[in-house]
Amino acid sequence: MHTTQQLEYDVVIMGAGFVGVCQARHLLLKIPNIRIALIDPRPEERTEKDLKLGESMVEIATLFVSKELGLHEYLVENHPPKSGLNFHWAKDPAKTETTDDHYHVWSNRRSPIQTFQMNRAKFERDLLRMNKQMGAVFYHGRVVDVDLTPGDALKTVKVKLSNEDIELKAKHVIDGSGRKFIIGHKTDNLLFGPENLFGVNTGSAWVRVKYVDRTIFHDGYDPFGATCSHYYATNHWFGCGHWLWMIPTDKDTQEISIGIVQHHDVIPASEINTQEKFYAFLKANHTNLYKLLTSGENVDFHYLPRLAHSSKVMFSPDNWYVLGDAACIFDAFYSLGTTMISFEIESVTEIIRAKLAGEPDAEEKRALYNSFNLAYTRTVNHAMKNHSKHLGHASIMSWRIYFEYMWFFGLILPMYVGKWFLDPKYIRAYLKNAGVGKRVISDVYEQFSKLVDRGANIGLMDAYRADQLLGHYSTIKHFGNYLENAKLEPKRHNIFTSLTYAYFYLAIWYIMFQWKGFGLKGVLAVRNLYNLFSLLSSSAKFSLSALSYWLKTRGVPTNTQVAKMHQEFKSYQYRRELQPWIEDITPLGVQTQGSTKQQSNTTNVPRLPELSVSG
Repeated sequence: MHTTQQLEYDVVIMGAGFVGVCQARHLLLKIPNIRIALIDPRPEERTEKDLKLGESMVEIATLFVSKELGLHEYLVENHPPKSGLNFHWAKDPAKTETTDDHYHVWSNRRSPIQTFQMNRAKFERDLLRMNKQMGAVFYHGRVVDVDLTPGDALKTVKVKLSNEDIELKAKHVIDGSGRKFIIGHKTDNLLFGPENLFGVNTGSAWVRVKYVDRTIFHDGYDPFGATCSHYYATNHWFGCGHWLWMIPTDKDTQEISIGIVQHHDVIPASEINTQEKFYAFLKANHTNLYKLLTSGENVDFHYLPRLAHSSKVMFSPDNWYVLGDAACIFDAFYSLGTTMISFEIESVTEIIRAKLAGEPDAEEKRALYNSFNLAYTRTVNHAMKNHSKHLGHASIMSWRIYFEYMWFFGLILPMYVGKWFLDPKYIRAYLKNAGVGKRVISDVYEQFSKLVDRGANIGLMDAYRADQLLGHYSTIKHFGNYLENAKLEPKRHNIFTSLTYAYFYLAIWYIMFQWKGFGLKGVLAVRNLYNLFSLLSSSAKFSLSALSYWLKTRGVPTNTQVAKMHQEFKSYQYRRELQPWIEDITPLGVQTQGSTKQQSNTTNVPRLPELSVSG
């Protein structure tokens, strides 16, 4: 007689890909004794068939994985470093033989925050093992149904294993199943189509190749241009209606990932949806990349005809959550997928922690975190608006990249570092004040399109150099010394300082753009003056908030660990003696009594203290 086994957990995570294994580890670190189940139809040992889109992380995702998950040493030892993002446009679309045939915005130095590329199959395999060692239970099976009961009632996840059916029950269910959309289909929660995605209508093809001759791209010799590697950056190659990425995914095999995001109105799916068509496209339009791919050994090819989608709800009052690709994806541009995931995971952990602890404001947090993550992911979606028209225009796209870098490094990164996105009061203010940015960004995108239509050349903006705007500003500059003084605890960084400077420099950029693009008429246009005034007034408003916050927190240590050490140091006295050692010498290879030989750990599982997150 066939029976179904029933098991109960605090959290069931459907999917053990990047988002699933990261969410599990974050919960295990932040909530003592939490019971977690992970389900995935793929075995624990991942193969090359499990490789997928998304091998690159920027600053926020790297901070999340290295700092929040405690995996910095693991990343250093197992995954390629990253040297920022490089951008390339052909000088002549008919001549793309070498790197010299392109205009470039090179990353000329490493970011102040170290970043990484990623071998996804290796990362997911290793982190799944770490989670099991920390107490998570992994089920190698397929989810066949999920009963999403209302409120705090136990949900039921039905799973088919190889030899039996089981039912997993939990108050909280997380969908990290990617494009299987388990909860999305169950709840009619998904949004597809350009009408719901600011006009974005894209597909993507990509290949991976091992043992490439990377000197075809760059020989590594650049004594005057940069202090970082060009090869170990994420390289973006542009053309009409498309862009391509080039990402190194493995150091030992010289494996790279090269893929395209193509806009269907310019490049139909039928013209690029096979490996043969993709290679032919590269041979004709990006010859240097074609030569790079054909120098190595092909691993795989994939094509996604419909890349972008979104969700109506991300964190439900009924205790279900959609994360990663199961929630939304728009474009791999800027490698922001793992950044969105970082915000999502930390938000979900705090919701679950607060609900399991029975805190009275848990549902309020859930609602605010849902609103924030929907708003932020829609901002990322909006950043792809009109790409079809702008990507291939080197002048306009370089100005656009500079503009969008300003928002990320001036507003988003410091908000993440200070954990302000977990503060309900700040979220309310963020949502309330989002209108200025939305209006300015939308107007600028429309003006970009007008300049493209008339074939304007307003110069090449370099997002890394400090000679483009006033005061030696560069887009990756950070304000408020939050990195230098390790203001990494919640709300220790004065976010309003960053906002003050960011909006001021955005205003400088805006007036410079109007002058370059439209002359005095553009500068004096009523709408443009209104936008300029809005940016400057926002800067002034945030400067007052910065002063107020400084007055409120001037007695609070910027970092409690450092403050504790300085307090202890007050009793320091220099002592000259050494401890005796000659009489305690043990012959090499002899194990002393009571000691044990530590077993090697191929996945480098760090030993971490239990942590907690406060709102």
